[in-house]
Amino acid sequence: MTSVSVSRKQTWAGHRRGSAEYRRLLAALFCAGIATFAQLYSPQGVLPRISADLGVGAAGAALMVSACTIGLAVGVIPWSMIADRIGRVKAMSVSVLSSSVLGLLTPFAPTFHLLLAGRLLQGLVIAGVPAIAIAYLTEEIAAEHAARAAGTFVSGTSIGGLLGRVVAGPVTDVATWRVGMLTVAVLCTAAAAGFVKLAPHSRGFTPSNGFGTRLEGTLAHRLLSNLRSPRQLTLFAQGFLLMGGFVAIYNFLAFRLTAAPYHLPGTVVSLIFFAYLAGTGASTLAGALAARFGRKAVLLASITIMLTGVVITLCANLFLVLIGLVVATVGFFGAHAIATGWAGRGATVGKAQASSLYNLFYYAGSSIIGWFGGIALDFAGWTAVASTVLILAGAAAAAAAFFLPRN
Repeated sequence: MTSVSVSRKQTWAGHRRGSAEYRRLLAALFCAGIATFAQLYSPQGVLPRISADLGVGAAGAALMVSACTIGLAVGVIPWSMIADRIGRVKAMSVSVLSSSVLGLLTPFAPTFHLLLAGRLLQGLVIAGVPAIAIAYLTEEIAAEHAARAAGTFVSGTSIGGLLGRVVAGPVTDVATWRVGMLTVAVLCTAAAAGFVKLAPHSRGFTPSNGFGTRLEGTLAHRLLSNLRSPRQLTLFAQGFLLMGGFVAIYNFLAFRLTAAPYHLPGTVVSLIFFAYLAGTGASTLAGALAARFGRKAVLLASITIMLTGVVITLCANLFLVLIGLVVATVGFFGAHAIATGWAGRGATVGKAQASSLYNLFYYAGSSIIGWFGGIALDFAGWTAVASTVLILAGAAAAAAAFFLPRN
């Protein structure tokens, strides 16, 4: 590391809230969240149609989501290495642009297996954004504003997830699910261009060759430093358990609502994803509350809210089911905003790798539990799905209570 880079790192305190560069950075990450997560979850709102059209069961259709999240989980560590070499902004730009191209091509795959292959590849390139975004944010934003900024970024990801689902559903009803996914990909391409245009140049980043001659400079050391930390492992577990349960809820609630006794049409079912708007506000609010009451307190409160919402979805009344979905969504996004920001900020070595590991666990949970929820649904209906989520979220709360420090 040169003396110039050392001096630069020591003097750079980060963009402060209210500055033009702060606003540009958050706007850019908001666009990146939309470009990434709208594509990632665009099939979720049309899984019953995919299941019927391709002749696969609920768990098989859910692979359209899980294949992409598996690719993302696999890709986060390589992307963190790339970002350490070429810079955060350049790596994220490559990620959002290449994923947009694949998003435009994948819906035209003629067979189910080619669709899954395309989704897997798309997940690999999409991984650049979640792998790098929090490291970029923590390096460029003043420390006292980092929790709030992380919450704003997570709110952008929730908007992206919402758009992917609510756009694909209605388009599918008037055309096909392939056209629905293609429409989402077009929107994501526009959002990707917005990120490239808005993202400020990195000022808190120092390039690394990813290997290094000293132990503290090696990739293995940066990974192991995070994996040996009980606090970091607990935060990674939050991502795995909570995200897995959350994706299972949204993957399979549509199957419940399109079947007896509700028999709701696909366009109406797609409206349930507007519950994501509650998550958008919850993410930003959780970041602000963490600065006042501490991360641990807000994390545990958020998990409790998620548990309450899942219990409410067990009611037979449709209105209560939807209320429970909103409550569970608020709780999940609040917990996720705290855990993802804490994992990046709490790393003493390898912040990019800490964020990547969090996302590896997070999307591994999405892939594995999101698929397993279909097995539970086929076995014992929605009660089995909700019970699975309750067990997972309860385990996450217990781990947080015992292993995380007060702040």
